[in-house]
Formats: sequence, C-alpha cells, structure tokens
Amino acid sequence: MAGHSKWANIRHRKGRVDAARAKTWSKISRAIIAAARAGGGDPATNLSLRYAIEEAKSENMPKDTINRAVDKGAGAGQGEDYENVTYEGYGPGGVAVLVEALTDNRTRTAGDVRYIFGKNGGNIGTPGSVAFMFQTKGRIFIESGKVDEDQLMELALEAGAEDVELPEDEGDAFTVVTEATEFIAVKTALEEAGIEMADSGITKIPDNEAELSSDDATKLLKLVDALDDNDDVQKVHHNGIIPDDVLASLE
Repeated sequence: MAGHSKWANIRHRKGRVDAARAKTWSKISRAIIAAARAGGGDPATNLSLRYAIEEAKSENMPKDTINRAVDKGAGAGQGEDYENVTYEGYGPGGVAVLVEALTDNRTRTAGDVRYIFGKNGGNIGTPGSVAFMFQTKGRIFIESGKVDEDQLMELALEAGAEDVELPEDEGDAFTVVTEATEFIAVKTALEEAGIEMADSGITKIPDNEAELSSDDATKLLKLVDALDDNDDVQKVHHNGIIPDDVLASLE
C-alpha cells in the first residue's frame, strides 16, 4: 500500500480506541468470558482465551480485570451465553467488509448490523460473499527507529514469522506477519528480546485491496465507526485503502 501506510490506519483505530477505553475493555471482557466458557479458564490449553488475553494486554487492561473475566467465564452456574457471529457486506465504493460479533441475541445483532450498513452507504451480503477475501493472520507493528532491521528479521523469522514487511517511509512501522498458530511464539520471542511493540493481535488480512476516493473513504470510516460503536461488534475488517489526505484530516 505505497503511500497508504497500514500503520497509519492502525494509529487512527488505536486513537479512537483510546478515546473509548471503557467500551473497548467491555468488549474484550466479553471475548474473554465467551472463550473461557467455551474452552475452560486455562490459556495454556485454550488458544482462543489466550488470544483474547493477549488482546487485553495490548489494550492495557489491568490484570485483575482480565482475571475476573476469566473466572466469570470459567465459573460454574449461569452466566452470559455469547455466540460468535460473522456478518459480511459491502461498504461505500464496493469495499468488502467483515464484521465479527459476540452476541446473546442473534436477531437483535443482525438487525442492528443491517441497519448500520444501510444507514452508512453499505449493504449486507450473503454468507460467504466476502469472507474468502480475507486470511486470519497474526500481525505485529514495531515503529521504525525502535529496532534494528537485521535483528528484527532474524528474531522474527527464526521464531516462526511468515514475513517482515519494511517501513514504507519515515514514521512508518515494521509489520511482522505470522500464521495465527505462530503468533504467540513470535510475540513472545520479540518480548524476550526487549523489542517494543506498538500494536499486535490476530486479525483478518485481505488478499486484495481496493483504492478509494477521498469521499468513499470518509464514508467507509463512518460505517466502520458506527459498527464499532455497537456493543455486540468485536472487530471490523475491510479491504479499502484510506488515502493519506483522509487520514491526515482525522489526525
């Protein structure tokens, strides 16, 4: 994405997340509860729980808050019964949009997501309409200037990383890409080497990206923000390239 840094897009997302920290932690807590309820409270044997805990740590969630969520999910008796649901659709400019949700009421969430798409220039697609365009990967960002390129390459690739993408320009970041199953091992190796990570997590990476006009990109970001504001929505992925002028206006 020459001229359209992935890290610039992530900075926008993180800035918005930082401004809504309480809601972000609430969503992550829900993910931890659901993972612990489905697979038990030990992250060593429950990979979904471990991923959720890693995300909580990356968002600076306090350890006691994480532990309470794990205990709540793993505890016996009644509690929230969430299910994972994925919605697929198209945004402004025909961009593919993939929405991951955790809900205790599928009918409510489906209606909410459909309404948000329609109100913001998009439309819901049929199951399978866009999911094939994305791959589940681990991704780690390390800001340029904070690590030696050769050291990072050696550490990441030896630990099992699939690729290390170089910064595109000054102020950009290295992007370490892993298979989902290798994410924890690679992240641990970098942590043990004292490498500071700007952001990390399991995500959906599109196979192909779509160029957007500034107008369509602005509309897409409004759609993504509206989806993110929904309590049941966990993550929103798309394959649109946000032009630099739009990102600059947001910053």
